[in-house]
Amino acid sequence: MGSDGYLLGFDLGSSSIKASLLDVSTGKPAGSATSPRTELVIDAPHPGWAEQDPGVWWDNVVAAAAELKAATGKAFESVKAIGISYHMHGLVLVDKSGAVLRPSIIWCDSRAVQIGEKAFRGIGESTCLARLLNSPGNFTASKLAWVKENEPKVFARAYRMLLPGDWLAYRLTGEMVTTTSGLSEGILWDFSKGSRADIVLDWYGIPHDMVPPTVETFSTQGTLNAASAAALGLAKGTPICYRAGDQPNNAFSLNVLNPGEAATTAGTSGVVYGIIDEPRYDPESRVNAFVHVNHAPGNPRYGVLMCVNGAGILYSWLRRLLVGESGRVPYDELNRVAGQAPVGADGLVVLPYGNGAERTLGNRNPGASVLGLDFNRHGIPHLLRAGQEGVVFALTHGLAIMKGIGLTADTVRAGHSNMFLSPLFREAFSTATGARVEIFETDGAQGAARGAGIGSGVYRGATEAFAALRPVQTAEPDRGKSAAYADAFGRWSEALSRSLA
Repeated sequence: MGSDGYLLGFDLGSSSIKASLLDVSTGKPAGSATSPRTELVIDAPHPGWAEQDPGVWWDNVVAAAAELKAATGKAFESVKAIGISYHMHGLVLVDKSGAVLRPSIIWCDSRAVQIGEKAFRGIGESTCLARLLNSPGNFTASKLAWVKENEPKVFARAYRMLLPGDWLAYRLTGEMVTTTSGLSEGILWDFSKGSRADIVLDWYGIPHDMVPPTVETFSTQGTLNAASAAALGLAKGTPICYRAGDQPNNAFSLNVLNPGEAATTAGTSGVVYGIIDEPRYDPESRVNAFVHVNHAPGNPRYGVLMCVNGAGILYSWLRRLLVGESGRVPYDELNRVAGQAPVGADGLVVLPYGNGAERTLGNRNPGASVLGLDFNRHGIPHLLRAGQEGVVFALTHGLAIMKGIGLTADTVRAGHSNMFLSPLFREAFSTATGARVEIFETDGAQGAARGAGIGSGVYRGATEAFAALRPVQTAEPDRGKSAAYADAFGRWSEALSRSLA
């Protein structure tokens, strides 16, 4: 396997930045660090907005690297290549000098929904679905169009539009580039032509050269400049050899690369991401298809993504609600308490849609709801269980849409993190969806490190990069509880229908 040395992965999340060091010779993690200790702040100066300062991301990249270097010493100084994962669909605008012109409009920001819907009709729904596999929706291109319409002075100064991971790579190397997968997540990739989607740029009146050039997902995409190398404690010239959005990268980190394979995660948002080998689309654009990380001419790979914005963010909100802003009660204890309530939480229903417009609901934003509350029957266990089940049922609702376009998911892989740390959540997800769940000790930062290994040639391919990865737990559908979960999902679905009526 490979050679000696280490690979470094950064996972730029909207909640935190994680750095992981991977031992090339064993394929196992050598250390990890996360910054900050508490969640990053998401600014919402207006309803439906969600913004972050990229400078804060950089400060926490540096802090995570310093913590990781302190823990691993000489190993950290032996990094052969760096990979980047990042939260998708965000927009960072920079001028010719590379200065950031405004806060980043991030993935859960809803301000561009109407702009995207107008473009869907204006470009033509059939054209969008056939060529983009999606509506322009609330994705990066539409967010840039919002800036053009509402902040013309900022737009006039803009030189490049960058995704969050593109910006981090630029901050490290001084090179402004993106990937084909990245263009597809911004709805800027024409699947019918295999090139940039100029039909979107032209509709919005966005100059073509505002979109950066593309590089291969697995390739040398730049090298650390002197300033960034000094800030991170690494050698100048260390190559950046991989970048991908968080959900394609999460799938990659779980070795989900081929048709019929699927990955899921339940961090701030909840996602199921499955692989197909021919372009397909949902006529209502409630789930979205993107170019997967290993897509290549003659070997097409597309990722179908279903996202529920309100997942872990709901559970963290419940923790703050119940125990105060300090959040000192660990999630393990909340999970134990949730298990005291029966399946279906005695009729209590939580709709977790409180984190912006939801694509699975047709870009509607109904807000979160707690329904059926009975003061004489329900307590904290019921609320916690209903919260976990509400996230599971929202994912189940979205998974049905994915199956409608031909994606199968008999087995789903997940990292041993976030809500999948909860035995109750694993049981509920497996039983409600009918899927076997395989849990792996990996994460986005480790995936980015493995990607860097492939991109740099340290690993000869995915087989070698994932040779050491094995499931640590599995969850099978509990047939004895299937009927109870089906009844609970039925009540939940009825509540959702009423909320959207």
